[in-house]
Amino acid sequence: MPSGEHCGSSPCQNPQSKYLFKGWTEYFVKKCGISWRNAGFIFRNTKSVLLRASQEASVSYAQSLLGAPETRLTTLDNGLRVASEETGHATCTVGLWISAGSRYESEKNNGAGFFLEHMAFKGTKKHPQTALEQQVESMGAHLSAYTSREHTAYYMKTLTKDLPKAVELLSEVVQSCSLNEAEIEQQRSVVLRELEEVESNLQEVCLDLLHATAFQGTALGHSVNLTRQDLVDYVNSHYKAPRMVLAAAGGVSHDELVGLAKSHFSGVSFEYEGDAVPVLSPCRFTGSEIRMRDDALPLAHIAIAVEGASAASPDIVPLMVANAIIGSYDLTYGGGKVGNHLSSRLARLAVEDNLCHSFQAFHSSYSDTGLLGIYFVADKNNIDDMMHWSQNAWMNLCTTVTESDVARGRNALKASLVGQLNGTTPICDDIGRHILNYGRRIPLAEWDARIDAVTPKMVRDICSKYIYDKCPAVAAVGPVEQLPDYNRMRSAMYWLRF
Repeated sequence: MPSGEHCGSSPCQNPQSKYLFKGWTEYFVKKCGISWRNAGFIFRNTKSVLLRASQEASVSYAQSLLGAPETRLTTLDNGLRVASEETGHATCTVGLWISAGSRYESEKNNGAGFFLEHMAFKGTKKHPQTALEQQVESMGAHLSAYTSREHTAYYMKTLTKDLPKAVELLSEVVQSCSLNEAEIEQQRSVVLRELEEVESNLQEVCLDLLHATAFQGTALGHSVNLTRQDLVDYVNSHYKAPRMVLAAAGGVSHDELVGLAKSHFSGVSFEYEGDAVPVLSPCRFTGSEIRMRDDALPLAHIAIAVEGASAASPDIVPLMVANAIIGSYDLTYGGGKVGNHLSSRLARLAVEDNLCHSFQAFHSSYSDTGLLGIYFVADKNNIDDMMHWSQNAWMNLCTTVTESDVARGRNALKASLVGQLNGTTPICDDIGRHILNYGRRIPLAEWDARIDAVTPKMVRDICSKYIYDKCPAVAAVGPVEQLPDYNRMRSAMYWLRF
């Protein structure tokens, strides 16, 4: 059973359940050729097995909190931070997380971070592309990178014994990337092809448009006319030691990692030339809408959001619980047309009234702002109803959320946080982003305590602060003729009875 869901009353409390179980028993008797007596034995034992599994799950969650390894953090003389979590695995993930992304770009060098991500795999001054690929393959490792709006990461998953070589290669990729003019021109077409592929992912298109309209006229609205000098200037401005975190998770020794960092990254500059210090300009949220109508598409992709909390805001945890209460839904969840097995009220409505194909509550947090919203995919004839019930779910959070709703949201959020840290790579990514966002790694036990402290009143107050009577930003792609007028959506952000 998915986390956060329940199946209603127990068989003993539901008078119809005996007929339900009898029907299942008859099925097994006929299908498997077992006796009624053995069938009863099977179902009695199934109940005890489920109870034991539930108890074991509770124990394992408690153990994951108490037994979580410590994240050790060391700062080098040049300001570069080294963080690690030793789990004793035979493999490890090590990487470099940098405060650099599309938000730090201007109109002149927009796309520089994404371009550099591709150039990282095209060789270094010491290892040409073929030699670099051979080095990585000989270790049986995986070298990856990604760029977001505020962060850039280069990381490698490898065997523990190859940690020194992995750190050396990462150092070369970041400090000695071969920005060859011919390679840059070749990669330009590759990047453009990738951007065309992104255009076919309507969810990404919709959420990019949401950022573009919500933060219009600011750097967060940026989702390639670059020269080599633009890339060099970008690296010189942003790839500074105080903006970097060398993170590792798995079978790693923190002392060894610090030694490797001193050997390979002590030469990274911590000084800026002139006025080259990257400064984030304040972002301004604008309640607005953007519609890209295309009636040839089979489904409408729509996102509605308000300005949310920043990553380090104390309001972030109640908002995360609120999002967990709304939850998510997809047609692949199954369960028939009733939806009684779904704990989310909006999900049950989506099933019973066939409102949408999928929906997801989301919160994108940045250093000084965020987006709190709901994204859904629906048939063109159901857009109006789905938008109404999505905003209704928000109003319920602001006015009538109950203790049972909050308890369910807390449990769902805890399960999500633990489930995301499955493997050395997600843990390493979590460490890198936490150090950049908070200056430390927040342990699971602290998350657990902060989630447990969330009350219904807290959810109502915080949601009223961010959602109630606020101007939303709306992005819509596809056959969106039935999307309500913006003024109507704005008027649904409050209830006259409150």
